[in-house]
Amino acid sequence: MLRSVILAASRSSQVERLVATAPYTRDVVRRFVAGAATDDALRATRGLVDDGLAVTLDHLGEDTVTPEQATATRDEYLKLLKMLAGAGLTPAAEVSVKLSALGQMFDEQLAYDNARAICAAADAAGTTVTLDMEDHTTTDSTLEVLSRLRKDFPSTGAVLQAYLRRTESDCRELSSAGSRVRLCKGAYKEPESVAYQSAREVDKSYVRCMNILMSGDGYPMLATHDPRMIAIGEDRARWFDRGPERFEFQMLYGIRPEEQARLAGEGYTVRTYVPYGDEWYGYLMRRLAERPANLVFFGRALISKK
Repeated sequence: MLRSVILAASRSSQVERLVATAPYTRDVVRRFVAGAATDDALRATRGLVDDGLAVTLDHLGEDTVTPEQATATRDEYLKLLKMLAGAGLTPAAEVSVKLSALGQMFDEQLAYDNARAICAAADAAGTTVTLDMEDHTTTDSTLEVLSRLRKDFPSTGAVLQAYLRRTESDCRELSSAGSRVRLCKGAYKEPESVAYQSAREVDKSYVRCMNILMSGDGYPMLATHDPRMIAIGEDRARWFDRGPERFEFQMLYGIRPEEQARLAGEGYTVRTYVPYGDEWYGYLMRRLAERPANLVFFGRALISKK
């Protein structure tokens, strides 16, 4: 119920105005978002890489409705990749891209062309791209674009969401050699016809999908903050004889940093998902929906300087 309320708030312009104008929102946002500018993203990336973590960077912006906006997003990624390479932060840092920010909702070919330009820039910079997954209505389109991109850029990563009923099948199709797949639970409000609704069912699906990926020939990227899922991931790695170089854990910027450090200290690859940019509201609300316990931090920051 609480998750549904938070997701509803993420679509409310009224709530957005309230949050954006609250006195201490900046402190909350700073915990989960690296900043508004490219320089902020590089600064956060440098700190994480120096701490032994890998990074994937996401320029926030999903409500793209014009070709000009899509082009601006593409150009920001091209700039970011050039700066990452110039700072010596690749290949430790890669980028995550939402096709909706590149024009997917009104011109799939434009989104593909923009994504291809980003993949080419990433390749030149010595790193790669992962295509973020969004709500279920875009899944087929995103996987189609992924398939096209992988013809020239085979290291392009996919994201699959365990709460979707279709995902076990998608895991089987994408578990081939060289296939990078990020498995997450999912953060969008979806109907029961396409998605599991209870946390228990989502967890069970996550484990089933994890087993498929870990037993396959690809490169699983386990995106979770759930202590139980992390422990199962460590166990599955031992069971399927996967060394630390053959899979990785992924977590969000600002969430469970001590656990990220612990896993990295034990020799695992841990990649931190670092968002930046002005369009932080929808992202922040989905993070709160994924882990409602974050509301405690959020509420304290809104009413106190402590």
